[in-house]
Amino acid sequence: MGVYAGRLLNVNLSTGEVSTQAIPEEEVRTYLLGSGLAADLYYAQMRSDLDPLDPASPVYVVTGLFTGTIAPTGCKFSVCGRSPLTGVWNESTSGGYWGAELRFAGYDGIAISGRAARPVYLWITESGVEVRDAAHLWGLDCYETVERVRGETDAKARVLAIGPAGERLVRLAAIMVDGHEARAVGRGGMGAVFGSKNLKAIAVRGHGRPTYADEAALRASVRAKNKVIAEHTVGFTKLGTVGGVARAEASGDLPIRNWLQGSWPDGAAKITGQTIVERYEVKHYRCFGCPIGCGKLVPAGEGGEYIHAPEYETAGSMGSMCLVDDLESIIRANDICNRLGLDTISVGAAIATAMEAAERGLLPPDMTRGLDLRWGSGAALVALTEQIGTNAGLGAWLGEGVRAFCRRLGPAASDMDVTVKGLELPMHDPRAYISMGANYATANRGACHLEGMCHWRGAGGLQIQDVWSPEPYDPHTSEGQGKMAAIWQNYLATFNPLGLCKFSIRGHVEPRDVCEWLKLALGWDITPAELLRIGERLFNLKRLINVRLGVTARDDTLPVRVLTVARDSGGAAGVLPDQPLLLAEYYAERGWDANGVPTLERLKALGLA
Repeated sequence: MGVYAGRLLNVNLSTGEVSTQAIPEEEVRTYLLGSGLAADLYYAQMRSDLDPLDPASPVYVVTGLFTGTIAPTGCKFSVCGRSPLTGVWNESTSGGYWGAELRFAGYDGIAISGRAARPVYLWITESGVEVRDAAHLWGLDCYETVERVRGETDAKARVLAIGPAGERLVRLAAIMVDGHEARAVGRGGMGAVFGSKNLKAIAVRGHGRPTYADEAALRASVRAKNKVIAEHTVGFTKLGTVGGVARAEASGDLPIRNWLQGSWPDGAAKITGQTIVERYEVKHYRCFGCPIGCGKLVPAGEGGEYIHAPEYETAGSMGSMCLVDDLESIIRANDICNRLGLDTISVGAAIATAMEAAERGLLPPDMTRGLDLRWGSGAALVALTEQIGTNAGLGAWLGEGVRAFCRRLGPAASDMDVTVKGLELPMHDPRAYISMGANYATANRGACHLEGMCHWRGAGGLQIQDVWSPEPYDPHTSEGQGKMAAIWQNYLATFNPLGLCKFSIRGHVEPRDVCEWLKLALGWDITPAELLRIGERLFNLKRLINVRLGVTARDDTLPVRVLTVARDSGGAAGVLPDQPLLLAEYYAERGWDANGVPTLERLKALGLA
């Protein structure tokens, strides 16, 4: 094995057949690995008439090019296919150690099709792949599943698993990684895809290690850059991502009361990372190869058990969005999501929508019996999270996602549909950083901050050499932000395929750093401009998938609430995005026609014609 294994597993769960295919180097140079290779495979095989939960609909679990290597944060793998929540392309990416372990076992990814007659799990080693019975695991939560599978395979196995939410095909279901540390394949409902295939878990154990073109020089480069990354991400190291809650509230970035309220300083102070560290005995952990260490665990009661502390996105969705300032309730709801296998962003957004619907008298009385759905109710937050994960009561409606929930309630609830292409907005307000508005409207999986992360340009003034942004820069002005979003998306589009954590960008990892590591690890000679062109190729390939699935320019729109309701106070008071200007700039930069379809000229330039 060099840097990567060059092998893809094919698993047909209907027949139990397992095979291995080679991944040509030319394909890796063109699409990288991770979600890039997955998009290439999916585009070649896709059938737009298949429901995402149809047994014949494929799902791909693919490690990034640098996953399992000494490259900083080389830990990521992506689960890719068609989202049962949105109906369009989805790539949901996780860190931890699972991806590195798959690489150590001699594989770069798994293409999964079919549906097992009974629940199964996969056990992967250098010796091969076993499809094992999992009927005795069905119904167990994610923590229990990981422990049981390790007991049946190897105590050091790395395990990803679904919980009851995925088994019940809840559209907000996640795939959880390695139990209590709870890294998540969170967004887009890929846990339901596993559930539709009767696939409970994938366990892997390997002993191989990558080799490099110039290992000594690569190690020297990584050591030097790790110091820079650690210096610029010390807040993540000490406090985790939740350390940014109070600052986000002050800037107007933190969404409050389902995107309706401008400021909430006292509440934000109660749920921010500084308060968590002061209040709890926090344990810190890292993903594979990570110099940052943003993972945080907090004690769960008197039994000595530690569970995952809320991330920034969770504190926003379950805290400020619902006006819940009770940390215990947020931690409890977060843990329920990790045990049952749920995406905390979409779950919190759905509960906030239910609270607003209750306030407006839009919910049937029989659906709210026993629930106190007033803003700020920690009890309602916990109860509805449990209901969503078990597909019960009002949770059965909320588990379909905010868009479907609002449509159930009728036209009076249409303004509460704060989604793009059916995916709930993450916890960064595009009225605070307008470039994120262009990113949300056009990102391939729907409202996704991870496809652009261009709010970082305004939050802390991050500038990336070789990645353009307007000068002078004003986060509240629409001019220039559409072009900026497209270019930042091109750079960010390389990270899942490379297997690198996007938080490393906050540590000033720039295109020239990535190009240096590609040279020293693989012997590839590429420039920063060529790296961004690879990202542009991958972004456009995923757009082509979505065009086949019916996406047009009409779908590239922000929610009505974000476009027309300005925040009444706080750091982004009075600001609204100019969507026509943003999209005009964006389409011009992308080389897309008025219908949002990449032009043949641009596809030829990208090698996609």
